Amino acid sequence: CLPANQERFANGKLVTVQFHPSAQVVMTAGHDRSVSLFQVKNFSLNPKIQSIYLESFPIYKAHFSVDGEQVIATGTHHSMFFVYDMMAGSIIPIPKVRGVEEKFLRNFELSPDGSFMLLIGNSGYLHLLSMKTKELISTMKVNGRCTASAFTPDSSKIYSYSKEGEVFIWDVRSQKSLHKFEDEGSLEGKCIAVSKNNQYVACGSSSGVVNLYTNDACLKENRPKPVKAIMNLVTSATCVTFNPTTEILAVASRDTDEAVKLV
Repeated sequence: CLPANQERFANGKLVTVQFHPSAQVVMTAGHDRSVSLFQVKNFSLNPKIQSIYLESFPIYKAHFSVDGEQVIATGTHHSMFFVYDMMAGSIIPIPKVRGVEEKFLRNFELSPDGSFMLLIGNSGYLHLLSMKTKELISTMKVNGRCTASAFTPDSSKIYSYSKEGEVFIWDVRSQKSLHKFEDEGSLEGKCIAVSKNNQYVACGSSSGVVNLYTNDACLKENRPKPVKAIMNLVTSATCVTFNPTTEILAVASRDTDEAVKLV
């Protein structure tokens, strides 16, 4: 296959590559302050649909909304974020979310049902926003610093992984903590994922170890035993994700080249 973005290679590090949820379109975004959309064609040129440029806003993360009509983009050193409305072709700055006191807004997650946006703040704060209005619904707090979060497939719960290796489970409706457990042997939590069939939870830590748990054990036990500990990465595990049928788990590290393993 030809490079997806060959009609417009980025001038800086790419931080996001994502397929559109329903169209044959791929998005790239990165430190050159741009978000680009390309049509994905079989073995022919992948034509660029458009690029948008966000002035003095190196992108930390960009993500399609669940309905595929918007792109949300956060910056590397900003307390604001942008929404690109693809239907209207307009770029909407969200300068300040009332009630969210954060110097930088970088990491975020979108709920699978399209209702919520979770901003992962500093000092353990998690800010739950309405996806429709981009207004604050509630703020939750973990002990220590939160490094990663994941919604369950039905959007009813949030798993939040702390730098100290604890995982907090929240009820989305009440925003109350349901349970917490310790990730076995974790020196520093880095990334977390819940499988699409809600059967497994994967936790990746700074040592490169990825622990795979059953969801049942995570909800009941304070120190659950992993079903499997994946030891293949020698640098920090910075990304874990399940494929849609929960048959494959991808684990990766951005600290070295080609550090991707499929389990």
